[in-house]
Amino acid sequence: MIPRPLWFLAGAGVGVYAVTKARQLAETFTVDGLRDRASAVAVGARLFAEEVSAGQAEKEVELRERFGLPLQPQHAALGAPRPRTSVAPGATLPPVATPAIHPTQQQENDL
Repeated sequence: MIPRPLWFLAGAGVGVYAVTKARQLAETFTVDGLRDRASAVAVGARLFAEEVSAGQAEKEVELRERFGLPLQPQHAALGAPRPRTSVAPGATLPPVATPAIHPTQQQENDL
């Protein structure tokens, strides 16, 4: 049989844990707690957007090198923000120049 002091210590430990969790939960729903959570979400969204932008710039440089397209000065640095372009409704985009394929590359692609 378990002695009474051990039960007392176990009950005290559970009580301390419950009070600590209750305080944390109560602090979460205060004005300051909600403001902290909202700012944390905003920081996380901004970091995610920066990672996506950096990945886009890196992939663009990689594709330009792969297809032999010239690097544009404003895009040469990784992580540089890309200019936003908009197309008017009904407008057509200019045709995209495709790089010439060397005959040996064509043979590799046919395999």
